[in-house]
Amino acid sequence: QVHLVESGGGLVQAGGSLRLSCAASGRTFSRYNMGWFRQAPGMEREFVAAISESAVTESGGSTYYADSVKGRFTISRDNAKNTVALQMNSLKPEDTAVYYCAATSTSGSYYSRNIYEYWGQGTQVTVSS
Repeated sequence: QVHLVESGGGLVQAGGSLRLSCAASGRTFSRYNMGWFRQAPGMEREFVAAISESAVTESGGSTYYADSVKGRFTISRDNAKNTVALQMNSLKPEDTAVYYCAATSTSGSYYSRNIYEYWGQGTQVTVSS
């Protein structure tokens, strides 16, 4: 069982930055693949970024990004602290959404929300123009 709690959302002007954090419970955090998704009003929840599990290094794992955020967002993890972060730079109004942290023990297909077993409650990110 994994319990996820996001933090770090807020209101920022276009071009600004925010750093989201997700704190996870459980002693097997390093074995989970972690993802960030977002959902704007009236839209489906969409993939943002993912980082694969790593029992070898405390911050390791392969990373994956949606095309819309590639080069602007960076996902990272710290297995010693049971956290995963999403650094968001050069924010645009279209990045406005509720951002969710998710965990899965399934490898591959990280873009699909269907493989994720655990979800956080979400944190609001609003980017003003």
